[in-house]
Amino acid sequence: MAPLIGLVGGALWGVYRAKSRGGNRKDMAQYAAGFGIAGCLLGLFAAILIARSAG
Repeated sequence: MAPLIGLVGGALWGVYRAKSRGGNRKDMAQYAAGFGIAGCLLGLFAAILIARSAG
């Protein structure tokens, strides 16, 4: 669940960042993809750490 939350949160943050810098739709899509992948990876590492510490 954490990687999915990271993916969506990162994509939304990427769109916000591109829009605040005056980007067009292609810029927003690229930022959303990059930040979404980064957020997904962070969520994945968080899920692994939680699973290892819990069990």
